[in-house]
Amino acid sequence: MGEPSWTTLHLDEAYEVVASAMDLHPRCGLVLGTGLSGMADAMSVQGELLYTAVPHHPISTVPSHQGRYLWGTWAGVEVMVLQGRFHLYEGYSPVQIAFPIRLMARLGIKVLIVSNAAGGLNPRFEPGDLMLITDHINFTGQNPLVGPNVDALGPRFPDMTEPYCRRLQDIVRKEALKAGLPLREGVYAGVLGPSMETAAETRFLRAAGADAVGMSTVMEVIAAVHAGLKVVGISVISNVNRPDCYEPVPLEKVIETASAAGPKLMHLLERSLPRIATTLEDSENDGKDSL
Repeated sequence: MGEPSWTTLHLDEAYEVVASAMDLHPRCGLVLGTGLSGMADAMSVQGELLYTAVPHHPISTVPSHQGRYLWGTWAGVEVMVLQGRFHLYEGYSPVQIAFPIRLMARLGIKVLIVSNAAGGLNPRFEPGDLMLITDHINFTGQNPLVGPNVDALGPRFPDMTEPYCRRLQDIVRKEALKAGLPLREGVYAGVLGPSMETAAETRFLRAAGADAVGMSTVMEVIAAVHAGLKVVGISVISNVNRPDCYEPVPLEKVIETASAAGPKLMHLLERSLPRIATTLEDSENDGKDSL
């Protein structure tokens, strides 16, 4: 069996290019999902780098995904942003989708904040709601860890009892409460796509315990956990799938709803980021994993 495409050599080559362009050493990374790239406007951007300039890096092909790294400060916290992500339905392998996450870990990121636009399965949800991801179900049938394990990147069998850090979830909950921002919670189901779910599939996913469904995030979170990162995830509910009165949801509508909800998510992250950064700093100063 040949070497996988995510060898440490490939990561090192990508690292050299990105690290040489950056003059910051952020500990917090963000992945912006469909319709949410405009959130980067809230940053004080100090630098950017197109994915096309990074060796071995996948390229975004989906509308609203800008396809670049940004770094700078947001709410007084140094951050690195992945403005545009990758999906299995684009033809990328799980390993390719994991590449930017592993690169961010190589660059020193310790906390990963993932966002996405998701279809609501919980009938109590409404379009535009924010949902704190408490867990996920991988319905893609794929996994970025399949194949030879590189021990330098993470353990062969990473523990998934807490893929979304409970300590970070508590921070987001408290900040949402203080700000008076309604915050749903639930389980995210990751599917392959790109076709939308049928009514029968919607019933099945809901019966399986999912509150929202989307075509991203799961590969990234698995790779992040494998790399030892702490993860917090928030979905913007772009539509609600009610199988007994099912209606088409074009991508344009998904982007429109997610973009409209962007300011709410931006406000929540602006409040949460300083506390997340402080908690991370305290953890590192204590020399133990308090997260």
